[in-house]
Amino acid sequence: MLIDLVIRSDKVATSHGAGAYDIAISGGRIAAVAAAGTFEAAPGLRLIDATGRIVIPGGIDPHVHCAWHVPNPDGTAGLSDPPPIVSKAALHGGTTTIIDFARWTHGTTIRDTIETRDKTWIGQCYCDYAYHVMVEGTLPADLFGQIAETIQAGYPTIKIFTTDIRPSTRGRMVKFGDIWEVFKVIAANGGMGVIHAEDNDIVMHMYDKLIREGRTGFANMAEVHNALSEDLSFRRVIRLAEQVPGTALYMMHVSAASGVEAIRAARARQLPIYGESLHQYIMYTSEDYKRENGQIYHTYPSLKSKEDQNALWAGTLDGTINAIATDEICCTLATKTQGKRIDDTTGGNAGVEPRVSLMYTEMVERRKYSLERFVDLVSTNAAKLMGLYPRKGAIAAGSDADIVILDPGLRRVLRREELHEADYSPWEGHEVAVWPSLTMLRGMIVMENGEFFGEATDGTYLPRKISSDILAGPCL
Repeated sequence: MLIDLVIRSDKVATSHGAGAYDIAISGGRIAAVAAAGTFEAAPGLRLIDATGRIVIPGGIDPHVHCAWHVPNPDGTAGLSDPPPIVSKAALHGGTTTIIDFARWTHGTTIRDTIETRDKTWIGQCYCDYAYHVMVEGTLPADLFGQIAETIQAGYPTIKIFTTDIRPSTRGRMVKFGDIWEVFKVIAANGGMGVIHAEDNDIVMHMYDKLIREGRTGFANMAEVHNALSEDLSFRRVIRLAEQVPGTALYMMHVSAASGVEAIRAARARQLPIYGESLHQYIMYTSEDYKRENGQIYHTYPSLKSKEDQNALWAGTLDGTINAIATDEICCTLATKTQGKRIDDTTGGNAGVEPRVSLMYTEMVERRKYSLERFVDLVSTNAAKLMGLYPRKGAIAAGSDADIVILDPGLRRVLRREELHEADYSPWEGHEVAVWPSLTMLRGMIVMENGEFFGEATDGTYLPRKISSDILAGPCL
């Protein structure tokens, strides 16, 4: 076996624990993980000595939106930034795989939906990628067979909304009878429901109430997309899943203590229910809406209270929250802040680049999480849940050589002009304890010491199959 490159460090996060290792890479994959010092530099073999730096598997962001429908500031229809911009920023920040959405709408097939989405992605993504398939509204009878075929074809995660989110976006919500039918298909075919769960009655009631009372400013968002809504919707959708044995759920963007507790209670009953939160939920609260341009901290559902934030942190430690994502929507500051009301504020967050370093800082440096726990939350668990492991999310023999070197010597205060997405950053002014000095995608060094070497044709689509362990019960 011809070894192309070796990375050596005294702090490597392998699938068997952190320690001092050599990582030998051949043909885009990890050929061996051996004790540090096993391999020696030789003609044609580059040895990267990362001693004193942290070596981790490439980050995985399981919740992004590229080229997503967002109104322009002039009121015309627009799109958020496309895959080339988001994926390049991701690689600069140490994320090597992103999962977006293929949105099915009425009058087409899921196969057509995927083929249309491919046109936006194929040959236009610097990192590896996959799609969740989103269904919405009243589902026609012939769609359920298409969902089964879609799961079997390597698209196993089906996105469902239990709310329309805003009065102006009616048609997103899937009724519970149709959700029930989707769950039957998911359970029978090895799929997983990825759920945006809010109680639509509560949300729309609160829109009506606050508009009637004249309290329409976006700073009141937490009253609309509230913790009660999360409590009711999480428990209802989990209860429905419980009635269809074999239904696995990934509860997206958990924002409230009530959501954490609903997942925890379901897992105590050995249900295969998993939780995702976002870095803005665990680092900002609804008080941040009151800051200048407070819209930049918002995504749907809303930011919540300090108590909710504390519950999310606790969930990352006890296994209730399994992954930290971004809900990435990369757009201009003018687009992000164009909405001033509770019913027109733009969702999403420009955060795919700083996510890994922010989470290392908050978890490992400030809260003393183990390196392994941090890696689970930004990479490995997402790989396992989304059907990518052990190809992704692991430093192990046979895995793709997606490797990131985090350098404590690059400690910095985040500045928008030093990042590679959007003309603003909600993370401006945050100090991070590390920053990537090298990002490798399938054995290719795509970023080193701030210099970018990737090509938009480097990214490849990842067909997926979720393991039986994940589907059988709460194994993470």
